[in-house]
Amino acid sequence: MGKPLVAVFTGAGMSTDSGIPDYRGPQGLWRREPDAEKLVTYEYYMADPEIRRRSWLMRAEIGALAAEPNAAHRAVAALERGGTPVRVITQNVDGLHQLAGVPARKVFELHGTARGVVCTRCHVRTPMADALERVAAGEPDPACLDCGGILKAATVMFGERLDPEVLAQAVAVAKGCQIFIAVGSTLQVQPAASLAGMAAEHGARLIIVNAEETPYDPLAAEVIREPIGTALPKLLERIAAQ
Repeated sequence: MGKPLVAVFTGAGMSTDSGIPDYRGPQGLWRREPDAEKLVTYEYYMADPEIRRRSWLMRAEIGALAAEPNAAHRAVAALERGGTPVRVITQNVDGLHQLAGVPARKVFELHGTARGVVCTRCHVRTPMADALERVAAGEPDPACLDCGGILKAATVMFGERLDPEVLAQAVAVAKGCQIFIAVGSTLQVQPAASLAGMAAEHGARLIIVNAEETPYDPLAAEVIREPIGTALPKLLERIAAQ
């Protein structure tokens, strides 16, 4: 028998140890600044230069590009390197799974990436670091250098739909895996959260690692409430040894 295909589904809680704040937790961005949601809502962003200016400043201040993978990211990469078939489905946009060493083709970023910028008119993609350099140099709302269109992070904003191709690949993984581990996600944002239920329905062993209850806990074979930075490496070592 070969090793089981392991799907690791990650939410914001996966990256809090890397210094990236979550959105909905007690110290989350939305609780601290409810208005912040407008900064990542497509309709507001496209219509209001002031919203765009604040959005670029927020990205510069969060400093997500400087974040480093934590023990949990490294544990997923170690499992993959050790020969277990691994696919990562993530709601996060920080790129830390790839930085930790998981091959990019095995990471499905449902909500896009904050490491890139896309033009809303001509759709050219450029590095986020370049755009932030322009902001730091005094351009509060940098425009596309190719066509003058409005630039935005290559993330899926509120009001935008998920990339259907990425979602289809994630669905295929959820239906085809033998073990589905949901880590650091409230499992409340659809359609991403429904992947956990889909995996369980197709016979996968569902394991949930999260500080708080999720709607899918009753379907789980195992629910772990311990801190992700220690709980996930232990869990993945156990799976690797099977």
